[in-house]
Amino acid sequence: MDTRFLGNSGFKVPVLGFGAGTFGGKGPLFSAWGNTDVAEARRLIEICLEAGVNLFDTADVYSDGASESILGAAIQGRRDEVILSTKISLRAGEGANDVGASRHHLIRAVDRALQRLGTDYIDLLQLHHFDAQTPVEQVMSTLDDLVRAGKLRYLGVSNYSGWQLMKSQAVADRYGYSRFVANQTYYSLVGRDYEWELMPLAQDQGVGAVVWSPLGWGRLTGKIRRGQPLPEGSRLHDTAGFAPPVEEERLYRIVGALDEVAAETGKSVPQIALNWLLRRPTVSSVLIGARNEEQLRQNLGAVGWSLSAEQVARLDDASRVTPPYPYYPYWNGMFSERTPAPV
Repeated sequence: MDTRFLGNSGFKVPVLGFGAGTFGGKGPLFSAWGNTDVAEARRLIEICLEAGVNLFDTADVYSDGASESILGAAIQGRRDEVILSTKISLRAGEGANDVGASRHHLIRAVDRALQRLGTDYIDLLQLHHFDAQTPVEQVMSTLDDLVRAGKLRYLGVSNYSGWQLMKSQAVADRYGYSRFVANQTYYSLVGRDYEWELMPLAQDQGVGAVVWSPLGWGRLTGKIRRGQPLPEGSRLHDTAGFAPPVEEERLYRIVGALDEVAAETGKSVPQIALNWLLRRPTVSSVLIGARNEEQLRQNLGAVGWSLSAEQVARLDDASRVTPPYPYYPYWNGMFSERTPAPV
């Protein structure tokens, strides 16, 4: 398994990581993702480690904390072999302060995550969303205190806009706080918004993308086809309302291109979609999920080979959309050669 630097942190992570959202199975959203228990989690983690995948990602809101607890139990005795990544700041309780990035909630949420994971440090902590009610100076100061206390190694964000991430970096630079080195972001052939602003920012600021939902919320599994109903086992039956939107005709155009490349390469549609992501600038790691061993081994087959330049170009063309203002002029050649070109 190849490794890449996590942004400009100097810390390397595998190009594939494992998302533990399937652990626990509590609540209307996560029960549709999976209900992996500790014994099953141990088996999946063993397969990952054998393949060189040692990054495991979770969040305090996944199955109301059960995902962290199961992951922690499953890695017991193997802590030094794994990289633990989790996320906080979404609502994780009924109390008025059980949400956000206040000093109170960050400190308590980190301590609770450490307890559930059964460890005394978290390799990568990401804020799950931007808290507009808490001053950025307080957020970055608190996170820096937690890094200095040895509870956190590296910091990241998730679901931030460009200005929110850049403001946070600027505050960190001003006061000498720890910076964000990772952005856990939605990115796939059906969701390329990351490229318009966040990718150039990542290149400039040394922030590595940790990609979630690389198969477009289950749309790129190879089971969705024009004129056919959703497969009976598709999680989209229960979770479509949570999914980022995709224009239907564009989805079928992308699936058609994936089918063509699959026929040429002998690889599966999900493997091709994952391999395409691994060629994109700023991507440090792509999180794969699996409800069972078969799905996991299938996703692990996305590495160890490469798409041709022509195949990549074909997938690019099928999935491209016109960026919104002020990004679209870059595609039209309206500005001078000094204007940064899209990646």
